[in-house]
Amino acid sequence: MPQSGQRRSPIIEIPPGETVASYDKYDDAQAAVDTLAAADFPVRKVSIVGADLRSVERITGRMSYGRAAAGGALSGAWLGLFFGLLLVIVAPQSGFVFVGAAVLIGAAFGMMFNVVTYTIRRRRRDFSSIAQIVATSYAVVVETELANKARNILGGAAATATGDEQGPSLYL
Repeated sequence: MPQSGQRRSPIIEIPPGETVASYDKYDDAQAAVDTLAAADFPVRKVSIVGADLRSVERITGRMSYGRAAAGGALSGAWLGLFFGLLLVIVAPQSGFVFVGAAVLIGAAFGMMFNVVTYTIRRRRRDFSSIAQIVATSYAVVVETELANKARNILGGAAATATGDEQGPSLYL
């Protein structure tokens, strides 16, 4: 336990304890933790651990100058809106005309920046995508002294679950 004034260090290791259930989908593992929480289980002693991580990149479309310009203008406009509103907060006498000007200037700079970046990277990456890290399975891990209690709670919930023919894999 950290003393007052000390910061907690980030968790950089696999939590100790026993695996009480395993799921193919993260949402199912989350639902199991919700079940434990509803049964007044001390959820601070529970972790969800993803296994067999994979990088998945989904292609969302072909990149073009128009798409690069539109994306840059949109992100630049948001940045301009932020700075314009910040200017109004700091100097209220500046008025909201400066907010509109900041949005337009931000959109122009964002558009130029994205088009130049796309031009430089053109033949190396002619598509847009979304990348994420996913696990193939998720284990609900509970500290050893509470593992049997968690298994009992989740075992009862799995027996009454509807719509899920298999239910979770419980380690009894």
